[in-house]
Amino acid sequence: MSNAASKLVFAVPKGRILEEALPLLARAGVVPDDEFHDKKSRALSFATNRPDMSLIRVRAFDVATFVAHGAAHLGIVGSDVIDEFDYADLYAPVDLDIGHCRLSVAEPVALTDGAEPVFRESHARVASKYPNLTRRHFERLGVQAEIVKLNGAMELAPSLGLASRIVDLVSTGRTLKDNGLVETSQIMPVSARLIVNRAALKKDSARIGAMIDAFRELSAPKAAA
Repeated sequence: MSNAASKLVFAVPKGRILEEALPLLARAGVVPDDEFHDKKSRALSFATNRPDMSLIRVRAFDVATFVAHGAAHLGIVGSDVIDEFDYADLYAPVDLDIGHCRLSVAEPVALTDGAEPVFRESHARVASKYPNLTRRHFERLGVQAEIVKLNGAMELAPSLGLASRIVDLVSTGRTLKDNGLVETSQIMPVSARLIVNRAALKKDSARIGAMIDAFRELSAPKAAA
């Protein structure tokens, strides 16, 4: 087997999780080369300090897809993405305790009038990039949700009449407030997880297992002194 063929590919997400993930990766012994930090570079695949491992930097949703289909062997992604896709070939052995936020329902302040959310209708039009999680959430409430799939600028949907509510990630809630929205219910708490391809783990249990152990050790709660 050639060197290139035997390389492990580790997928990391662009965006909010990456800043917290890089120090964790370094502590686990994986440091990308300098080009990774070059804002002018258009490269998506990078060498690391480990000759047997490369990093790819892709959208968070694509991290799960690359790993589930075996194009990448390991990755870091939010639990929201894992639950949205529910890929059978994904194994998420470690909660990394980073990237904390929540997946929530929000709607215009004018509709809530400061009161607790009451689902008055049996049908709701909801904008989200999480169609599966959104649909399941509203089904539990007895509401049939028509999902308007958006990949960004979710907060504009209610004011422009595209949807009555949105489902999106919330951290501080500032973006919602600035766009006249209020969080009305929480679907799930979110944190970043280490994910691996199940078939790759069976085939290369020594190297991938060692990475799982390293991240598990880094993320384990420290005993009180």
